[in-house]
Amino acid sequence: MEQKLQVHPIFDTDSHTVTYIVWDPGTKKSAVIDSVLDYNHKNVETDTTLADEVIAFITNNELENEWLLETHMHADHLSASTYLKENIGGKKAIAEQIVDVQAYLKEAFDLNQNFKTDGSQFDHLFADGETFMIGNLEAKAVHSPGHTPADTVYEIDGVLFTGDTLFAPDMGTARCDFPGGSAESMYDSVRAILEAYPADTTMYLCHDYPENKDRDLTYTTNIGEQREHNIHVKDGITKEEFVTRRQTRDATLDLPTYIFPSV
Repeated sequence: MEQKLQVHPIFDTDSHTVTYIVWDPGTKKSAVIDSVLDYNHKNVETDTTLADEVIAFITNNELENEWLLETHMHADHLSASTYLKENIGGKKAIAEQIVDVQAYLKEAFDLNQNFKTDGSQFDHLFADGETFMIGNLEAKAVHSPGHTPADTVYEIDGVLFTGDTLFAPDMGTARCDFPGGSAESMYDSVRAILEAYPADTTMYLCHDYPENKDRDLTYTTNIGEQREHNIHVKDGITKEEFVTRRQTRDATLDLPTYIFPSV
């Protein structure tokens, strides 16, 4: 079946996040995945430069935005979804397990009653396997816990947007030491995805760190490349091997710069 989905990436060099604008060319209905609100943590100031780039693209291409999709609750940047909703519309959405993350954060950081733990900050909470539409394109939310309990991979018109579930093959996977994170769950989530889709299935990544690898930015890969080359979860690596490597690595990492403002 011919793929109709159109994709426009916008890379944030500060958080190394790729925001995606995706749309159905037939209806010109769109969605924004993992938007970024610029934040200067030293001056405690936000900036909408990247979000305004999203708005300009959607406006200039006469798109009608339907969704503001989050693959998970981010700790390395702030989401621009509220600002975008005010300017281009769309329903803010995330996995329904976000309520578990919110409950943990409220207790861990001793947050007051103004911090809601019912997911009401979003317009829609996706159940695992739930389908939805972007114009005439069918999409599905695939629950993929590990990095956090509420991580989701979005399958849109046969293409996968992996969030932090997978990085480029030479980077492996995301850390699993966040609240409710689990290296065991990460392995299970990744292997389920790698074994469920054909080798030529395109995957769009949420993050990349090219300066660490002396190569160009990589924001696309596919199932076959991941199964053959991913340094953490390629075919042949056992769950026990992955968990040991992931937990050892996570123990050396500092907290992300924006974890407290993102909460």
